[in-house]
Parts: sequence; structure tokens; C-alpha cells
Amino acid sequence: MRPTKLVSAAVVGVVLATTAACGSGSGADPSAPAGPDTVITWQTTGGEATENEKKAFQEPFTAKTGATFDNVTSLNYISQLHTMVEQGQTVWDVVHTGSYLAKQHCGTLFETVDLSRFPVDKVPEGTVTDCSVPATKYATDFAYDASVYTGDVPTSIKDFFDVARFPGKRVVYGGSPKGILEAALVADGVPPDQLYPLDVERALAKLGTIKSEIIFAPSFTALQQNLVNKQATMTLTLSGRLAIIRDSGADLTPVWDFTSWDYDAFVVPKGAPNAAAAKEAIAFALEPEQLRTFAELSGLTPVRDDIDLSTVEFTESGKLFNPFLEGDHGTVVLQDPDWWAKNQAAAAEKWTAWQVG
Repeated sequence: MRPTKLVSAAVVGVVLATTAACGSGSGADPSAPAGPDTVITWQTTGGEATENEKKAFQEPFTAKTGATFDNVTSLNYISQLHTMVEQGQTVWDVVHTGSYLAKQHCGTLFETVDLSRFPVDKVPEGTVTDCSVPATKYATDFAYDASVYTGDVPTSIKDFFDVARFPGKRVVYGGSPKGILEAALVADGVPPDQLYPLDVERALAKLGTIKSEIIFAPSFTALQQNLVNKQATMTLTLSGRLAIIRDSGADLTPVWDFTSWDYDAFVVPKGAPNAAAAKEAIAFALEPEQLRTFAELSGLTPVRDDIDLSTVEFTESGKLFNPFLEGDHGTVVLQDPDWWAKNQAAAAEKWTAWQVG
């Protein structure tokens, strides 16, 4: 739920004060190109993800242009950005965001860009907006504990719902239904190419058949712990997270029957103090060399189809759960960003109410 404007405004005030103290955006010319005097404020997810972005995107861009970066992290970044834009006090230059948010807020919270500078023809249809071109992609995979299920093992998304044949707790991230609703509908007989518009009620009804066997993890860290400690023996979760969980000690194996995927993007907020330089930085980040480096660091997969994925040095676990590499990975479909942009709030509300109901 979006925080109140009072809370958001207070947080923005802290951001403004911090940014001013660092000198970022002070007296900046939004139309100026990146140069040694430019400090680009980059909003990202924090932790290891930010370190990966520094190494893959920011440090090479600094070497090329002299521009430097001030990295900030906010869990409620859309709410804060709403307040910044409404007050005409935007202090961020680049925002790392999800597919449906890039679609949902293009032209209102995010600046339009000159798409001729970006690899529009190198990415899947439906993933481009007037404000963004996708950067990396990831999937929601079905995986099970191979130390628990031997001999007769899951081979279909339907097996996630077969607690008689495959007893044991299933764990999913409780914070979002993306990818989970799609899997439930396919398991209930909906053809993958006819998923959208999603029938949320039907998906929840299918999930309801095994609700007592589902653990709704409050975070991906908690989900990981459930699997490592064998409190759960199956999951539907992000492909990159599965690689981390396997490397943490859970004997997970993917089921390549039905998988859905999503992507992220870099956007420029409305009123960004260094808008031109930010667009330069994003265009640079979307070049093959930078995306390849980021993929090797993060385990995420470049969206560009002209990058030979066999040249990306993924980890062993990263390869195991990556449905975009060569091989038979069953049916892999895009989580429709247009549908999610229009319906995410309503779907999330129903998902949350169903969990506690």
C-alpha cells in the first residue's frame, strides 16, 4: 500500500537534504551531457545488486565520461517518486524498476526517451515503452528438493498441486502473485498462449486446493531458509533466487514444463536534474559488454537477443535454473507487462486478502 503523502514528503525531505549535502544535482543542467562535473543519482535495490551495477555499469561509464554516481536505495521508491514529481523536487536521475511499473508510469513519473539510441529491435515485442527498453530478464521456476523426491519425481506444473502423490509443504513469496497465478492457471488447464487476461479468481481457486500445504514467505530470505531447512520441499520462485538457495545447501532441481518470465528496466524520473546524462548512462548500460558483465555478476540474463548467452559465464547453479539457455525448457512465456500494468494493484489486493482469508 502506498504510504501517505505526509510520510513520503518527510522521506523526500531526508533524500533532498542528503543529496544536497553530497552535492548531487546542485545547480545541474538537465540538458548537459555527462562529464567530470556530473553526479548521477542512481536509485537501486541495494546490497549486492548495487555493487554489481557499480562494477558493470557505473565504473566503466565513469572511466568513459568522468561522470560519477551517488547510489540510493528505497523500498518505497514509487511513493517517494510520486511526491518528488508532484512537488517539482526530483533528486534522482536513474531508477531501476520492474516491467509493469515502467509501463504503468511512463510519461507521468518517467521521462520519455529517444528510442533511436536504444536497442529496440534487439528485444522481444511488447517489452518496449516510450520511456524504456528492458535490460535483464528472469523467470519464475518450479523446483523441488531432489533429496526428498526420488524415483517418482515431479515432471509437470500440475505436480506442484498434487499433494497426494508428492506430499510436503510448498513455499512461495507472499508479497507478490506474479508468476504464481500464471502457474496455477496452466496447472488448471489453461493453455499457456491463452493466459491473458488472467482469471485471478480461477487461479486462487486452484491454489486453494493446496492452501493448507503452502507456506507464504514474508521475504525471499525466509523462503530460502524454508527450503534449506527442509520446512518446504517445493517452490515457485525466481530463477536467480533458486541458484542462491542451491548454493546455500538445498538440493533443488528444476521442472521444465511451464515457466513464465519477467524483466526489469532503467528509467529517468520526471524532472531529473541530470536527465541527459542519465539517458547516456542508461544507453551505455544497455550495450552488450556491460550487460554481459552484469549477467555474470548477478545471474540475471540479458534481454538483448544479439548477446550469445553461451559467452556469458554463469555459475553452475545459475545455468541449472536458467530457462533462456539452449536446451529443452518446456513452455516459457512472458508475464504480460500490459496486463500487469493495468491490473497489478487489484491482483495484489485479491492475493493478500486470499492469503489471510
